[in-house]
Amino acid sequence: MSVVDAFPLGAGTTLAELARDPHPRLALLRAQEPVSWLPELDGWLVTRRDLALSVMRDAETFTVDDPRFSTAQVVGPSMLSLDGDRHARHREPFTAPFRPRQVHDGFASFIERETDRLITALEPAGGVELRRAFAGPLAVAVVTEALGLVGTTPATVLAWYDSIVRAVSDITAGHEAGPAGTAAYAELRAAVEATVADRGAASLLGSAAGQLTVPEVASNAAVLMFGGIETTEGMITNALLHLLRHPDQLALVQADVGLLDGAIEESLRLEPGAAVVDRYATCDTVLGPATIRRGELVTVSLTGANRDPDVFPDPDRFDVRRENARLQLAFAHGPHYCLAAHLARLETRIALQRLLERLPTLRLDADRPAAAHGLVFRKPATLHVLWDSPA
Repeated sequence: MSVVDAFPLGAGTTLAELARDPHPRLALLRAQEPVSWLPELDGWLVTRRDLALSVMRDAETFTVDDPRFSTAQVVGPSMLSLDGDRHARHREPFTAPFRPRQVHDGFASFIERETDRLITALEPAGGVELRRAFAGPLAVAVVTEALGLVGTTPATVLAWYDSIVRAVSDITAGHEAGPAGTAAYAELRAAVEATVADRGAASLLGSAAGQLTVPEVASNAAVLMFGGIETTEGMITNALLHLLRHPDQLALVQADVGLLDGAIEESLRLEPGAAVVDRYATCDTVLGPATIRRGELVTVSLTGANRDPDVFPDPDRFDVRRENARLQLAFAHGPHYCLAAHLARLETRIALQRLLERLPTLRLDADRPAAAHGLVFRKPATLHVLWDSPA
């Protein structure tokens, strides 16, 4: 029996379906083919939470260090695309500022000021597209602050990010990336070189240059920029969409702000900003019902794992009081757990709390519906909202 015949659900799964509305198909796969061969993916898709954890924990058997890894094709080797000692060497210089206490002490005041500045500018309008008028600018401002790039504005960082994300997404979908991603990365690398050369400026990048070469610092700066903006913009936008779509849950949060953390974790569970992570088998191995050959692509569906009913009862329901929502895998797991997860959570918490406090009548624009979309990165393309502006 061929691998296609052995996994008929996978054979019938399209990437377009997974980008548009993956949840019904992922539920079928998880129940019947939890490790399934998808011809359109030319690889395996893992949808059950326990099997997803097995893959992400075992970097010796399932590695990111492969020439096909899409991000590395755009920005070169980095902590995201290396394993073992090389991964540790690239990651370690960046870890200290992203520990919980350091994140709060180093970034909370800046995030609060930026959030209030953005809301003040929006408030009189009574309506806006929040992803690009609020969530995106906040994420870009914080990443720009964190990296400490010399002579760079948030607008420039956002332009680089857009081009790099587009290139990575094209490669992941099997298309050839255009030149814009390469050009954007070249500009970012030049900014990193200028920052490292400016001995008078204290920065994360300058500190990392004491342990890594400048090209290595640039590759990791691109990964931090890419992950920091993508993760947080998606977190804020998806969480707002979930809350505004569920007035009963929004009312619970408005009555008890202590439930906001639960709402954020639950939103991450239902719609992680990064839907999948890729690994490559380093040897022949067995995973669940599948015999995987050396070199084959193994894609973990974080979206599928996060709705595993064996872990999350009634998994499609948005419940801000779900007791185990923090078991979600939106930040991945194992050696490649998201370095800036604490910062992303802090940004999202402050952003949502301030929005709900200052715009208490915030609601979705019914004439312009929003839905998460994307094969690799999932969030609404736009999130149009309304509120009662001050008289």
